[in-house]
Amino acid sequence: MSSTQQPPIKIGVIGGSGLYDLEGLTDLEEVQLSTPYGEPSDAFLTGQLDGIDVVFLPRHGRGHRVNPSEINFRANIWGLKRLGVTHVLSVSAVGSLREEIVPGHFVVIDQFIDRTRHRPDTFFEDGIVAHVMFADPVCSSLRASLLEACAEVDLTVHDGGTYVNMEGPQFSTRAESNLYRSWGADVIGMTTLQEAKLAREAELHYATVAMSTDYDCWHTGHDDVTVDAVIATMRENVGHARELIARTIRLIPGATYACGCDSALAPAIMTARECITPEARLRLGPLVDKYLSD
Repeated sequence: MSSTQQPPIKIGVIGGSGLYDLEGLTDLEEVQLSTPYGEPSDAFLTGQLDGIDVVFLPRHGRGHRVNPSEINFRANIWGLKRLGVTHVLSVSAVGSLREEIVPGHFVVIDQFIDRTRHRPDTFFEDGIVAHVMFADPVCSSLRASLLEACAEVDLTVHDGGTYVNMEGPQFSTRAESNLYRSWGADVIGMTTLQEAKLAREAELHYATVAMSTDYDCWHTGHDDVTVDAVIATMRENVGHARELIARTIRLIPGATYACGCDSALAPAIMTARECITPEARLRLGPLVDKYLSD
């Protein structure tokens, strides 16, 4: 039986390409945390923003050392959960698959298509099975807070979009880019979907904002994507991203959350309690203890 008492709000921020720190935090502390899944991308930076507890993690590590396929998503999300995080805001650089999503625009994602091949994306294996609902992969309540903050920032924001999560680290072929456009996808990137899946299993509210840096390679009237072009647009966007995240963090404590993300496991755990191995119980303690405690 789960407890009805809600944990105190603590907000995790996962910074994508170009966003390796979060300005304005006070009472800073660097936390090194080992997990049952190995090492996270970097140390977790804990602090406060206007009295709100915040934990920051650079997805690719400081200095951008970790490529998209090497990111230890399970360690990152497990670590945030272990540190008491309840909400996760994610920032990701993407390519645009739509003429109207101009490089420099932001997209508040609401759907994903998975084109990855090499990435573990569940906590529930090796002795315990769970199937969480994932039809709506982003927390609707946290998205609402993010969109409210977007209205206060001087930038162009698209409400909703489908994110193709490709494997990488290479960019798309032209044939792939046109295929994804034919599917109705809006942006393409190499991260975040695994975060969304694992955050749902960890019962965290999760939302992501995508920063358009280029037109991928489908746009015949636009230069093909290059690292230099991506970095240039990204640098222009990072200041807006920091402001947007800070404004969203300030809105979260006063928002209403009726999305059910924080009880996603309640109907999902399939394994009979007596069949759950001690190793699985120990590994997944931060996720499942509230359902399995005597």
